[in-house]
Amino acid sequence: MAGFRNGRGRDNRTARQQPQQQPYGQQAPPPPYGSQGMQQQWPQAQQGYGQGGQHGQGGQGEPEYFGDPYAQDPYAPNSANNPGHTQAFSINEDPYGDGNTYRAGNTPAPPVGPRLHWKDLLRGIVLRPGPTFWQMRDHAVWGPALIVTFLYGMLALFGFDKAREDAVNATLSTAIPYVLTTGVSIVIGGLILGAVTHTLARQLGGDGSWQPTVGLSMLIMSITDAPRLLFALFLGGENSLVQIIGWATWLAAGALFTSMVSKSHDLPWPKALAASAIELLALLSLLKLGTI
Repeated sequence: MAGFRNGRGRDNRTARQQPQQQPYGQQAPPPPYGSQGMQQQWPQAQQGYGQGGQHGQGGQGEPEYFGDPYAQDPYAPNSANNPGHTQAFSINEDPYGDGNTYRAGNTPAPPVGPRLHWKDLLRGIVLRPGPTFWQMRDHAVWGPALIVTFLYGMLALFGFDKAREDAVNATLSTAIPYVLTTGVSIVIGGLILGAVTHTLARQLGGDGSWQPTVGLSMLIMSITDAPRLLFALFLGGENSLVQIIGWATWLAAGALFTSMVSKSHDLPWPKALAASAIELLALLSLLKLGTI
């Protein structure tokens, strides 16, 4: 009986404080060494979910087991980002972006602007070619390209001495078809040369559309040769001044072709120049040097 009054007996099994089981992944640290550490009790389980045991008020101090099950679970889907775990990535995979991050050496293309009016387009090719090519890189320019190239082709006939004499000495009924045929031939030649430039640009890694490339190349061909043609109409194609102007405008055409292909196809200037090489050589031999 004395044992029951002193708190000993069969109820003594529940009087002692048992070590409480910790939730999975939240293991309590072992007790410190020493005589004093052996007398310390194990810390109670941390509350994993809620504040102040909101989900365990009816348990009267019982440990909470409503924590995040993926907090330290090594088999959880996001456990690879926890300390002590690694996550594998494939080659060329960017784990911190969506694949559209900046790459060294590549300048991001600006947004394409609205289509320019034909007057602004022709003026922009001469005065501000870079912004104009950026803005028109995805817009077809067939109207201005075909009209300007056709008019240039009809006048180009009078820039060659022998062809001009034949056209002037011929009757009107013969000269008109002759001039019109020359204009159509120049248009077809510009289409073919522009298509070649576009094909070479795509082979070198370009991603531009063929319609803007071909149309802008025809405009560059016609506009850059206009100063030489203006002097050739009065001085003849064999004049020394006309030849010097022809070489100068040919170099200007090379710079404009390189800028246009670079903007339209997102290529560095060496590849853009290489893509324009065949068209430049053809223009030099057929128009600038007067061997047509």
